[in-house]
Amino acid sequence: MTITRGKFLTLEGVDGAGKSTHVQWLVDTLKQNGKEVLSTREPGGTVIGEKLRDLLLHESMHLECETLLMFAARAEHLRTVIEPALAQGIWVVCDRFTDATFAYQGGGRGLGYERIAVLEQWLHPDLQPDRTWLFDVPLAVARERLNRTREQDRFEKMADAFFQRTRDIYLSRAQQFPERILCVDATQTIEQIRNSLSLDVAQLLATANIR
Repeated sequence: MTITRGKFLTLEGVDGAGKSTHVQWLVDTLKQNGKEVLSTREPGGTVIGEKLRDLLLHESMHLECETLLMFAARAEHLRTVIEPALAQGIWVVCDRFTDATFAYQGGGRGLGYERIAVLEQWLHPDLQPDRTWLFDVPLAVARERLNRTREQDRFEKMADAFFQRTRDIYLSRAQQFPERILCVDATQTIEQIRNSLSLDVAQLLATANIR
């Protein structure tokens, strides 16, 4: 019997946009529609990846080292978790993926596009998410939300200009890849956001069922 490849779904946005609020809801919605689902995150998702995540979020390091560690964690994540799951027909919901590296390291931290694109082409030239939801809020809203949350990691403590550059790259990528990236107005209520997501999820499910 031929197994239909699972869908790869990612959630993106600057810290404080509220994307993580919807991860479990999305997983539950897909399961209710008969899909086997794996929920994961980046950096992380594996034993090695989680160790690298702790370093990345809390230890100061050179930008090139930071970027390479992001892709090192991603390499382990892809080969041992994401790709095997998709091949088995499992739908994968991932909190951040390579779009985040373009936005945070490329934009926020100022590395630029070219070197990240080379690493992307090396590591996953034929794999992109089937859908990316970009949760977008104005900078002031994101910062206000962050100030109400838990103790912040080193990225969350960055200056406003960092977050503005990060957001700008996210929005630029949404314009560059409109067939993949759906921009979500995350200033709306949770109910409004989930109503919007429900419509898009229904389309993804319908397309998958046709195939």
